[in-house]
Amino acid sequence: MTCCYDRRDVGLLLLRLGTGGVLAAHGAQKLLGWFGGGGIEGTGQAMESMGYTPGKVSATMAGLAEAGGGALLAMGLATPAAGAAAAGAMAGAAAVHAPNGFFAQEGGYEYAASLGLTAAGLAVTGPGRLSVDAALGHAVNRNWMVPVAFAVTAAATTVVVGARNRRVRRAAAGEQEPLFD
Repeated sequence: MTCCYDRRDVGLLLLRLGTGGVLAAHGAQKLLGWFGGGGIEGTGQAMESMGYTPGKVSATMAGLAEAGGGALLAMGLATPAAGAAAAGAMAGAAAVHAPNGFFAQEGGYEYAASLGLTAAGLAVTGPGRLSVDAALGHAVNRNWMVPVAFAVTAAATTVVVGARNRRVRRAAAGEQEPLFD
């Protein structure tokens, strides 16, 4: 008798558990202060210093995208939305680290890019048969959901990171922050 799961399913499970677990832990740092994180208060202050305003809202949104997206990825539930949300959060993190180059040892965006690309790859590939999505008959993992999830995430990420980049450029030039961006 042959098993109903193959190597691909086990590999996707491992990728989902590893990537989703790391993302969920990072989100828990932001939201709850777990694992040495700053919680909403400390992360909000850090987000403000990085140009993401308002800080608490930015910390909450990043934390939810990481914790929620990560947990959903690990379970293999709503995989297109989970992967896209996590990838968007990592694009925001990569924007902060980009001036330091690629490698993480120099403060670069390598780590954020790796997590984001893995999350995006899982969103596109799907969760495999060892997932909640599979158990639910892929009710929230339809092919059409992949481009929709990425389009919504790309639009939101473009707005948020674009506003942050404008704030950082203005601050570097010593310009006054406008009331509305």
